[in-house]
Amino acid sequence: MKKAGSKKSAKVTESLVSIRTVDGSLLRGKINLGDEKRVSDIFAKSKMSFVVLYDVTTQSAESKVMIVNKDHIVWAEPEEDAAL
Repeated sequence: MKKAGSKKSAKVTESLVSIRTVDGSLLRGKINLGDEKRVSDIFAKSKMSFVVLYDVTTQSAESKVMIVNKDHIVWAEPEEDAAL
């Protein structure tokens, strides 16, 4: 039984990824893999409709966090040195 106020710590496994959206935007940022082993698992296995990117850089600006609907993603590419 959990004690009141106790929290389960979430697993954070960062991976750098580039994403192209249907409107032509290129997003580059970090994604938390959590319990997944690969970036592709986030897109293929997860039933979530959205993916959360942070430390994002776009063609026109930098943003702290972007929440992207997977239906608007044309492709996603993990960076070579995926584990940060």
